[in-house]
Amino acid sequence: MSSNKNERRERFKRIAENRTKKILKYLRLLGNCSNKANYEYKEEEVIKIFNAIEKEVSKTKNKFKYREEDEEIEFKL
Repeated sequence: MSSNKNERRERFKRIAENRTKKILKYLRLLGNCSNKANYEYKEEEVIKIFNAIEKEVSKTKNKFKYREEDEEIEFKL
């Protein structure tokens, strides 16, 4: 049983690390959209983007605490 636990632990570490790296990469890419020389946006749009991100981060954090059911959020500007 300890071997199975170790395998699950290693699988978690591998997958969680890879997914976290992807999320951080895409956040950096999103940050590139702040360049006003290339993009035009309204403050309300920025607020909407970060509200959606913060809501999803909060939901995901709570899953680790409370294991609540997953309800996917559709995002659109």
